[in-house]
Amino acid sequence: MDKKLRKALIKEWKKNGVLFIDEDSVFFDENVKIEEGVTIYPNNHLYGNTIIKKGAVIKPNNIITDSIIGEECTVLASVIESSTVGKKVSIGPNAHLRPKSIIEDNCRIGNFVETKNALIKAKSKVSHLTYVGDAEIGENCNLGCGVIFVNYNGEIKQKSVIGDNCFIGSNCNIIAPVNVGSRSFIAAGTTITKSVEEGSFIIGRPRQEENKKLAEKYIKKD
Repeated sequence: MDKKLRKALIKEWKKNGVLFIDEDSVFFDENVKIEEGVTIYPNNHLYGNTIIKKGAVIKPNNIITDSIIGEECTVLASVIESSTVGKKVSIGPNAHLRPKSIIEDNCRIGNFVETKNALIKAKSKVSHLTYVGDAEIGENCNLGCGVIFVNYNGEIKQKSVIGDNCFIGSNCNIIAPVNVGSRSFIAAGTTITKSVEEGSFIIGRPRQEENKKLAEKYIKKD
Protein backbone atom coordinates (compact mmCIF):
# COMPACT_ATOMS: atom_id res chain seq x y z
CA MET A 1 0.00 0.00 0.00
CA ASP A 2 1.11 3.55 -0.75
CA LYS A 3 2.59 5.13 2.40
CA LYS A 4 0.53 8.31 2.01
CA LEU A 5 -2.70 6.35 1.75
CA ARG A 6 -1.76 4.23 4.77
CA LYS A 7 -0.99 7.34 6.80
CA ALA A 8 -4.27 9.00 5.75
CA LEU A 9 -6.35 5.96 6.69
CA ILE A 10 -4.73 5.67 10.12
CA LYS A 11 -5.21 9.39 10.71
CA GLU A 12 -8.91 9.17 9.82
CA TRP A 13 -9.44 6.12 12.05
CA LYS A 14 -7.74 7.85 14.95
CA LYS A 15 -10.09 10.82 14.53
CA ASN A 16 -12.96 8.36 15.01
CA GLY A 17 -11.51 7.06 18.27
CA VAL A 18 -9.61 4.04 17.02
CA LEU A 19 -6.67 3.26 19.31
CA PHE A 20 -3.54 1.70 17.80
CA ILE A 21 -1.15 0.37 20.45
CA ASP A 22 1.59 0.17 17.79
CA GLU A 23 0.37 1.32 14.38
CA ASP A 24 3.66 0.42 12.66
CA SER A 25 3.08 -3.28 13.34
CA VAL A 26 -0.48 -3.35 11.94
CA PHE A 27 -0.91 -4.29 8.27
CA PHE A 28 -4.13 -3.73 6.31
CA ASP A 29 -5.63 -3.38 2.85
CA GLU A 30 -7.25 -0.18 1.66
CA ASN A 31 -10.75 -1.73 1.65
CA VAL A 32 -10.63 -2.52 5.37
CA LYS A 33 -13.15 -0.58 7.49
CA ILE A 34 -12.61 0.11 11.19
CA GLU A 35 -15.40 1.73 13.19
CA GLU A 36 -15.12 4.05 16.18
CA GLY A 37 -13.86 2.91 19.55
CA VAL A 38 -11.90 -0.07 18.25
CA THR A 39 -8.60 -1.00 19.92
CA ILE A 40 -5.95 -2.69 17.80
CA TYR A 41 -2.90 -4.26 19.43
CA PRO A 42 0.45 -4.99 17.71
CA ASN A 43 1.08 -7.51 14.95
CA ASN A 44 -2.33 -7.68 13.32
CA HIS A 45 -3.08 -8.32 9.66
CA LEU A 46 -6.42 -7.13 8.25
CA TYR A 47 -7.07 -7.99 4.62
CA GLY A 48 -9.71 -7.76 1.91
CA ASN A 49 -13.17 -6.43 2.72
CA THR A 50 -12.83 -6.83 6.46
CA ILE A 51 -14.98 -4.73 8.79
CA ILE A 52 -14.12 -4.24 12.47
CA LYS A 53 -17.19 -2.86 14.24
CA LYS A 54 -17.58 -0.47 17.18
CA GLY A 55 -15.76 -1.20 20.39
CA ALA A 56 -14.06 -4.39 19.25
CA VAL A 57 -10.68 -5.25 20.75
CA ILE A 58 -8.27 -6.87 18.31
CA LYS A 59 -5.54 -8.26 20.53
CA PRO A 60 -2.12 -9.30 19.16
CA ASN A 61 -1.31 -11.76 16.39
CA ASN A 62 -4.48 -12.10 14.30
CA ILE A 63 -4.94 -12.59 10.56
CA ILE A 64 -8.43 -11.51 9.51
CA THR A 65 -9.50 -11.69 5.86
CA ASP A 66 -12.82 -10.72 4.22
CA SER A 67 -14.67 -11.00 7.53
CA ILE A 68 -16.97 -8.98 9.78
CA ILE A 69 -16.03 -8.70 13.46
CA GLY A 70 -19.02 -7.49 15.47
CA GLU A 71 -19.34 -4.81 18.11
CA GLU A 72 -17.45 -5.33 21.38
CA CYS A 73 -15.81 -8.57 20.26
CA THR A 74 -12.42 -9.69 21.50
CA VAL A 75 -10.11 -11.59 19.16
CA LEU A 76 -6.72 -12.99 20.18
CA ALA A 77 -4.06 -14.77 18.09
CA SER A 78 -6.52 -16.29 15.63
CA VAL A 79 -7.12 -16.73 11.90
CA ILE A 80 -10.51 -15.67 10.52
CA GLU A 81 -11.40 -16.10 6.85
CA SER A 82 -14.61 -15.09 5.00
CA SER A 83 -16.66 -15.32 8.19
CA THR A 84 -19.18 -13.25 10.13
CA VAL A 85 -18.93 -12.71 13.88
CA GLY A 86 -21.77 -11.13 15.90
CA LYS A 87 -21.68 -8.87 18.94
CA LYS A 88 -19.73 -9.53 22.15
CA VAL A 89 -18.06 -12.70 20.91
CA SER A 90 -14.78 -13.89 22.40
CA ILE A 91 -12.41 -15.66 19.99
CA GLY A 92 -9.08 -17.31 20.67
CA PRO A 93 -6.31 -17.73 21.33
CA ASN A 94 -5.37 -19.91 18.38
CA ALA A 95 -8.85 -20.35 16.92
CA HIS A 96 -9.39 -20.79 13.18
CA LEU A 97 -12.63 -19.65 11.59
CA ARG A 98 -12.55 -20.98 8.05
CA PRO A 99 -14.85 -19.73 5.26
CA LYS A 100 -18.63 -19.61 5.78
CA SER A 101 -18.45 -19.59 9.55
CA ILE A 102 -21.19 -17.55 11.20
CA ILE A 103 -20.87 -16.91 14.92
CA GLU A 104 -23.85 -15.18 16.50
CA ASP A 105 -23.94 -12.82 19.50
CA ASN A 106 -22.42 -13.62 22.90
CA CYS A 107 -20.63 -16.80 21.86
CA ARG A 108 -17.28 -18.12 23.00
CA ILE A 109 -14.86 -19.69 20.51
CA GLY A 110 -11.80 -20.74 22.46
CA ASN A 111 -8.35 -22.28 22.24
CA PHE A 112 -7.62 -24.38 19.16
CA VAL A 113 -11.21 -24.44 17.94
CA GLU A 114 -11.70 -24.79 14.17
CA THR A 115 -14.95 -24.01 12.37
CA LYS A 116 -15.87 -24.36 8.69
CA ASN A 117 -19.21 -23.77 6.96
CA ALA A 118 -20.76 -23.64 10.42
CA LEU A 119 -23.51 -21.65 12.10
CA ILE A 120 -23.08 -21.26 15.85
CA LYS A 121 -26.09 -19.53 17.34
CA ALA A 122 -26.25 -17.01 20.18
CA LYS A 123 -24.81 -17.72 23.64
CA SER A 124 -23.17 -21.02 22.68
CA LYS A 125 -19.71 -21.96 23.91
CA VAL A 126 -17.08 -23.96 22.07
CA SER A 127 -14.19 -23.45 24.42
CA HIS A 128 -11.28 -25.64 23.31
CA LEU A 129 -9.84 -28.29 21.02
CA THR A 130 -12.96 -28.82 18.92
CA TYR A 131 -13.78 -29.09 15.20
CA VAL A 132 -17.17 -27.84 13.97
CA GLY A 133 -17.44 -28.41 10.23
CA ASP A 134 -20.61 -28.43 8.09
CA ALA A 135 -22.75 -28.03 11.18
CA GLU A 136 -25.41 -25.90 12.82
CA ILE A 137 -25.27 -25.41 16.60
CA GLY A 138 -28.35 -24.06 18.37
CA GLU A 139 -28.57 -21.33 20.97
CA ASN A 140 -27.10 -21.68 24.46
CA CYS A 141 -25.23 -24.92 23.78
CA ASN A 142 -22.01 -26.10 25.38
CA LEU A 143 -19.52 -28.21 23.45
CA GLY A 144 -16.86 -29.82 25.61
CA CYS A 145 -13.18 -30.31 24.92
CA GLY A 146 -12.35 -32.51 21.96
CA VAL A 147 -15.77 -32.64 20.28
CA ILE A 148 -15.44 -33.56 16.60
CA PHE A 149 -18.08 -33.12 13.91
CA VAL A 150 -17.21 -35.94 11.53
CA ASN A 151 -18.45 -34.42 8.29
CA TYR A 152 -16.51 -36.31 5.60
CA ASN A 153 -16.83 -39.99 4.77
CA GLY A 154 -14.10 -40.02 2.14
CA GLU A 155 -16.47 -39.20 -0.71
CA ILE A 156 -18.90 -36.45 0.37
CA LYS A 157 -19.27 -33.90 3.15
CA GLN A 158 -22.52 -33.92 5.11
CA LYS A 159 -24.17 -31.70 7.70
CA SER A 160 -25.22 -32.21 11.32
CA VAL A 161 -27.65 -30.04 13.30
CA ILE A 162 -27.66 -29.54 17.07
CA GLY A 163 -30.78 -28.01 18.67
CA ASP A 164 -30.97 -25.35 21.37
CA ASN A 165 -29.80 -25.79 24.98
CA CYS A 166 -27.77 -28.95 24.35
CA PHE A 167 -24.75 -30.20 26.27
CA ILE A 168 -22.18 -32.23 24.38
CA GLY A 169 -19.53 -33.68 26.66
CA SER A 170 -15.82 -33.95 26.04
CA ASN A 171 -14.43 -36.26 23.34
CA CYS A 172 -17.73 -36.88 21.55
CA ASN A 173 -17.89 -37.67 17.84
CA ILE A 174 -20.92 -36.44 15.88
CA ILE A 175 -20.98 -38.47 12.66
CA ALA A 176 -22.91 -36.69 9.92
CA PRO A 177 -25.63 -36.55 8.86
CA VAL A 178 -27.47 -36.47 12.20
CA ASN A 179 -29.81 -34.17 14.11
CA VAL A 180 -29.65 -33.77 17.89
CA GLY A 181 -32.89 -32.46 19.37
CA SER A 182 -33.03 -29.48 21.70
CA ARG A 183 -32.36 -29.92 25.42
CA SER A 184 -30.37 -33.12 24.88
CA PHE A 185 -27.37 -34.25 26.92
CA ILE A 186 -24.61 -36.23 25.21
CA ALA A 187 -22.32 -37.82 27.78
CA ALA A 188 -18.54 -37.56 27.40
CA GLY A 189 -16.91 -40.11 25.11
CA THR A 190 -20.07 -40.87 23.13
CA THR A 191 -20.15 -41.40 19.38
CA ILE A 192 -23.41 -40.27 17.76
CA THR A 193 -24.28 -42.22 14.60
CA LYS A 194 -28.03 -41.64 14.39
CA SER A 195 -30.35 -38.75 15.16
CA VAL A 196 -31.35 -37.98 18.75
CA GLU A 197 -34.85 -37.00 19.85
CA GLU A 198 -35.47 -33.81 21.79
CA GLY A 199 -34.75 -33.99 25.52
CA SER A 200 -32.70 -37.20 25.34
CA PHE A 201 -29.79 -38.36 27.48
CA ILE A 202 -27.32 -40.32 25.36
CA ILE A 203 -24.31 -42.30 26.50
CA GLY A 204 -22.41 -44.67 24.22
CA ARG A 205 -19.06 -45.91 25.44
CA PRO A 206 -17.63 -49.25 26.64
CA ARG A 207 -18.21 -50.22 30.25
CA GLN A 208 -15.14 -49.69 32.44
CA GLU A 209 -13.62 -52.91 33.75
CA GLU A 210 -11.22 -53.33 36.68
CA ASN A 211 -8.62 -56.07 37.07
CA LYS A 212 -5.89 -55.55 39.68
CA LYS A 213 -4.02 -58.71 38.68
CA LEU A 214 -3.49 -57.40 35.15
CA ALA A 215 -2.18 -54.13 36.58
CA GLU A 216 0.47 -56.06 38.50
CA LYS A 217 1.43 -57.81 35.27
CA TYR A 218 1.94 -54.64 33.22
CA ILE A 219 3.31 -52.17 35.78
CA LYS A 220 7.06 -52.26 36.04
CA LYS A 221 8.40 -53.10 39.47
CA ASP A 222 11.27 -51.21 41.11
